[in-house]
Amino acid sequence: MGVPQLLESASLLVPEENATENDITVRDVWDYLAHDEWEVALSLLEEFGDGPPLPLAFWARLAEAAEQLRLERSAAWCHWRCSEMRNGWVRAELTLRPAAEARRKSPVPGHGVLRPMWDIGRLSPTGGAAVSIADLWVEGMPFLEPGERATVRLVPFSPSHWEHVVAGQRITMHEDRSAAGTAVVLEVHPPDGDHGVSPRATRVQALP
Repeated sequence: MGVPQLLESASLLVPEENATENDITVRDVWDYLAHDEWEVALSLLEEFGDGPPLPLAFWARLAEAAEQLRLERSAAWCHWRCSEMRNGWVRAELTLRPAAEARRKSPVPGHGVLRPMWDIGRLSPTGGAAVSIADLWVEGMPFLEPGERATVRLVPFSPSHWEHVVAGQRITMHEDRSAAGTAVVLEVHPPDGDHGVSPRATRVQALP
């Protein structure tokens, strides 16, 4: 499908009664589509993601449209939302250790390219500390500097590892044996029941 067809198809998955924070409805999106303002329509459709959950197909079609329009940031975000639906996601307040106290001296990229390890209280088969992998997205920021704090979204590689994680829990970010940062969990969202990963896709990893 081309961009207009993808955006129209995605818009049909949004209930007409839904509205964004700015009271934009899907009818407004259709007006932009009718005038071939595809990038505006795509941006407005992304905003519906802040409301009631939308199906995986909605985000998949937006991702494909963004790729065809060469909008790398939008494509990455829409693919990220697909991953959240498949694997579940955790929202947390992350504070990185200052550069003088940590191995990392450079900023953490914010758009889902970093896959750090997390100490969420699990143990390895030998009884030692274990870590679980989760991708990292920084909300509203292109990167996070050492020593800074931001709200982040985490998509677990193995969702079953995270079933015990609850709001208020403290978890530790690792890129090696030393702690890279500490996060306080704000929200926990399980995988979408229709699109979650297989329970066999799990991994236990000891700290290197």
